Amino acid sequence: MPALLKLDSSPMGDHSISRKLTAKFTDTWRKSHPGGRVVSRDLSATQIPIIDGSWIGAAYTPEEGRSPAQRNVLALSDELFAELLAADELVLGVPMHNFSIPSTLKLWIDQVMRVGKTFAYDAAGPKGLLDNKKATLLIASGGVYGEEGGLASLNFVAPYLRAVFGFIGIMDVTIISAEGTAQLRQGTVDAHSFLAPLLERVETHASL
Repeated sequence: MPALLKLDSSPMGDHSISRKLTAKFTDTWRKSHPGGRVVSRDLSATQIPIIDGSWIGAAYTPEEGRSPAQRNVLALSDELFAELLAADELVLGVPMHNFSIPSTLKLWIDQVMRVGKTFAYDAAGPKGLLDNKKATLLIASGGVYGEEGGLASLNFVAPYLRAVFGFIGIMDVTIISAEGTAQLRQGTVDAHSFLAPLLERVETHASL
């Protein structure tokens, strides 16, 4: 049975463009995968702690040697990793925050980047352990940061996420960008006109 992990990181609730895109993707994916399972994780509603010394010490202690306190420190990390491991496919809603990803998504990444679980090292160097998955990144930004524009050098969202997922073995990554969302706040474009072509692209991709 195929499984999809949906991650939302926008704090904007019903006003979020990226959440509208992940909802369309998920609805279409369900129709294309009868019997498929969807796990939804709202990162803005999940209390994810920062990585500290106790977390690092616990993560690098062999599992059989961890104390009850260390197992407790890693409990959420283990839960998030289990959701990631069980998924065949991921879809992420990612608003651009200050040219990068939301802090909630960075916290999730820190929790699942685990040596021996999502990556390992051998004589040839680092090796991703999740090479049987694919990911779709639905990125929303107030400005326009495409390669053809003058702000492309300020887009750290797509390059960073490609690097992170590639490091853990997920090389099949599709990006659909909703650029220029500031137009909606300014009232220079109506929501339907802005969203319609994006939703169509997402629907087409999710149905593959």
